[in-house]
Amino acid sequence: MAIAMFFLNPVFYVALFAATMLGYFRVKKERRIFRTRIVYGGTEFKRLLKDGWLYALILSVIVAAAGLAVPMEWLIALSVVSIIVMLTGFYHLASFVYLAGAAALVVWLFEANDWVLNLGFAEMTGRGLADGWLISVALIAGLLLFIESRMVEKSAAAAASPRLHKSARGLRAAAYISRRLWLIPAVLVVPGEMISEYAPYWPQLPIGESAFSFILFPLVFGFQGRSKRTLPVYLYPKIAKSIAWSAVLTIVLALFGFLWQPMAIIALTVGALFRLGISLYYAQKERSGNYTVTPQAQGVMIIDVLPGSPAEKMGLVRGEIIRKVNGTTVTNETELYEAIQLNAAHCRLEVIDHNLEMRLRQHVVFRHDHHRLGLLIVE
Repeated sequence: MAIAMFFLNPVFYVALFAATMLGYFRVKKERRIFRTRIVYGGTEFKRLLKDGWLYALILSVIVAAAGLAVPMEWLIALSVVSIIVMLTGFYHLASFVYLAGAAALVVWLFEANDWVLNLGFAEMTGRGLADGWLISVALIAGLLLFIESRMVEKSAAAAASPRLHKSARGLRAAAYISRRLWLIPAVLVVPGEMISEYAPYWPQLPIGESAFSFILFPLVFGFQGRSKRTLPVYLYPKIAKSIAWSAVLTIVLALFGFLWQPMAIIALTVGALFRLGISLYYAQKERSGNYTVTPQAQGVMIIDVLPGSPAEKMGLVRGEIIRKVNGTTVTNETELYEAIQLNAAHCRLEVIDHNLEMRLRQHVVFRHDHHRLGLLIVE
């Protein structure tokens, strides 16, 4: 029954739609710029649930074991806020600590103004911030922040899609946009009376004088970043580490809420401000300075490598420079492919890696099949 309720939640379907649109618009942009897509359009849809199922299990166990009960009013507000963010595409604001804090603010506004909204299946009302539920919200937000840091470290760099710009010197240069959405199907604890009023058949767990119910709820959060002066493979682990520290800070402050309840509000506020500061700091840092992927005098700079291509099998990666092909020095795309044709059976590359060290790579290619090398380059 709890699983059925999960699939009835509109957040789940909006997340599926939003992830599909992320892939569609990314592929559309890549085809317009490079006349090919880099990874297939269903990647964002596939990763929506796949990346987070283990964290969903761990989070559910922690929430259930600790008895972190959250009110239904907050879950309703969280659903509305999450849907708005996904439909508008503002993934800069899709960190869960923002969503959790915004939902708590909505619940407080309903309480402060005595608002009541009839949703058909339930009535959306307010709830006071002094009831203790905000401690659970702050702790869950901190846990989701930590999960976000793991997700960013794991897949933000791989999700980075290149864009072509003009550098300050008027040369073509590449920046990378990373946008990703994740869904965590977590088991949450809700005060029993909140559900039994509308679904008296729902199973309840009595603890002392109170009753609680378990529901399976789709928690969503997203990420968006832009890298220009730093390659994604180096930028996003740094951002992930900073997010992890913000998660630790949020959880520690929320735990002090058991001693003094206003600390829960402080925890959510500090967590959101810390997360905002991380975004602004790295955005400003990447906005200034020079592009790291620009035409180079030493050779041909790689923007990206197509998955499954000979270039990927040779171990070529973004930001490396191809200096020689089959012993011939190359400085642009035309020279690169002409040099490949000098030896139809073998492609031997001299590559300058990220540490400015020379390495050799080789692979078998076929005559007139140079396009299968799978390289996107800037010149």
